[in-house]
Amino acid sequence: MKPIKYVIGLIVCFAIAFSTFITPATATGVYDLPVLSEGSDVWVVDQADAISFANENRLNGELEKLANNTGTEVRLIAVRRLDYGVTMEGLADDIFRKWYPTPEEQANQVILVVDTFTNKIALRQGEKTKSLLTDEIATSVVKETVAVPLRQGGKYNEAFLEAGDRLVAVLSGNPDPGPPEVQKINIESTFTSAEDTNDTSATIWVVVLMVLATVIPMATYFWYVGIPGR
Repeated sequence: MKPIKYVIGLIVCFAIAFSTFITPATATGVYDLPVLSEGSDVWVVDQADAISFANENRLNGELEKLANNTGTEVRLIAVRRLDYGVTMEGLADDIFRKWYPTPEEQANQVILVVDTFTNKIALRQGEKTKSLLTDEIATSVVKETVAVPLRQGGKYNEAFLEAGDRLVAVLSGNPDPGPPEVQKINIESTFTSAEDTNDTSATIWVVVLMVLATVIPMATYFWYVGIPGR
């Protein structure tokens, strides 16, 4: 047992040391992100590798077209995890102020930030976008359009594509397409009832006990008297 405990101890120590060294490299604060500004041609900042190359290109094209047609700039940001002591709301505020320091620069800007470690989401926008992207729609984008795919198994591509499509539609002056529909699960057909589970378990136990009651005496007998014919 001592060698096993020794090996386990080494593995635990290595894991702690590895996490200590790796965490600062993957954690993100505002100064770990590229510095963008009004008019920058970067629309997706994916430091978490959460979005596929094809989908990132699609989003870049849609958001660039939106900016050219309306003057409104939307940027989508994915980070791997937050720096120690940094909250998602605080990071979103810091990014918005750093990228767009003045109210004039902030006016036509929207940023959506997702932390893939905790799946927390934040959205910030300037004053001129609020006539179309109302507080109600902005809240729905965060809590439904993005959050629902993330709760369904971390579907980051789906979450960002749905968010991009909805933001582009709303900020282009088109009707709000709303959040994606959540499919309801038929619990009765998916899960076995308690009665069925109990009956099945009872049957299995009866079979196991019957086998043991037969095998154990035979094994004991042959252990003492030996196998016939030998």
